[in-house]
Amino acid sequence: MKQKLKTVIEPSRNIHQLYEEVAKLIELGRNRISTAINVNQLYTYFQIGKIIVRVEQDGEERAAYGKKVLIGLSEKLTNSFGKGFRVRNLELMRKFYMIYSKSHTLSAIFENAPIGISTAKYTKSNEVNVPAEKSQTMSAKSKTGYSGQNYERLPLLSWSQYVFLMQIGNIAERSFYEIESLEQRWSYRELKRQFNSALYERLAASRNKEKVRQLSSQGLVVEKAQDILKDPLVLEFLQIRELPEYTETELEKAIIDKLQEFMMELGKGFLFEARQKRISIDDKHHHIDLTFYNRLLKCFVLIDLKIGELTHQDLGQMQMYVNYYDRFIKNKEEEPTIGIVLCKKKHDALVEITLPLDNKQIFAAKYQLYLPDKDQLRGILEQDY
Repeated sequence: MKQKLKTVIEPSRNIHQLYEEVAKLIELGRNRISTAINVNQLYTYFQIGKIIVRVEQDGEERAAYGKKVLIGLSEKLTNSFGKGFRVRNLELMRKFYMIYSKSHTLSAIFENAPIGISTAKYTKSNEVNVPAEKSQTMSAKSKTGYSGQNYERLPLLSWSQYVFLMQIGNIAERSFYEIESLEQRWSYRELKRQFNSALYERLAASRNKEKVRQLSSQGLVVEKAQDILKDPLVLEFLQIRELPEYTETELEKAIIDKLQEFMMELGKGFLFEARQKRISIDDKHHHIDLTFYNRLLKCFVLIDLKIGELTHQDLGQMQMYVNYYDRFIKNKEEEPTIGIVLCKKKHDALVEITLPLDNKQIFAAKYQLYLPDKDQLRGILEQDY
């Protein structure tokens, strides 16, 4: 008589697999609920702002009259719905509508479409300050419209992020930070940090007028080596006190400890490869401080750290590193290696005279351990443009 084989059940393993599946489902559900709540909040605030502008102000910006209306409206709404409808909040809703009902995709999403109903008005003709490739994608989506079940596909930030953006008076600068927040999925905290680090001004300072206009309409577009450069890089998140005794090793360790923040400061498309990457030439070993790969440019990016003043020897050393990578490391289909000497102080004349006129691979950039003076940077930009 044959004996039946019994299946051995491992409860702990099955429970673990079950947990992984259920946990992913719960997390996905919570994310969708959170996104849907955010969309509904933005829609509601947009429509409240629209009503205030259209009815209470008769479509005009009459501040004195509008203030009285908002005070009365705030009292009634607070009595009926509780907190969240103070005069200041109603003023922000009005401002939200007045800003984003003009030449912006939010007007196409929220102008007339009720919550959960297809927003077929979201078309390419309504889009301003959106990259061409994104306009095509958005236009394709608009053929079917957005519904309440597709909230996660909507190009929207959180209310707190919009409140922060509305404080930026320069329309081009505001547009840049909005595009980057959406593309890079910045949190409110990261958006605030990038603004305080004067990211827009730092990028604009190294670009001509056409490229500056591109920042406001498309965000940071990475097409060549110069596009990834920021001068200076702001490393205040390292929390290194600016004292003469800190060393390059300490600076490198601090960067590794805050690698995620450092890569966000570097910009788009960076992947970390190695720290103190060793290369051997003849019988001597050399170490590259930090090695990255940029997936957008499809090339290696080598970074050497210098806590003092830049010298021509530093640039020559980086040239050697780049040559080594181009000849022995990179694949044929990859682009030429980029080398960046990150230093505390540099002289542009020294860099210009040391490097070839057609240089596209070796760069020097400053870093600073404190947030820049935004007003000073804006002043420089105004003089240049």
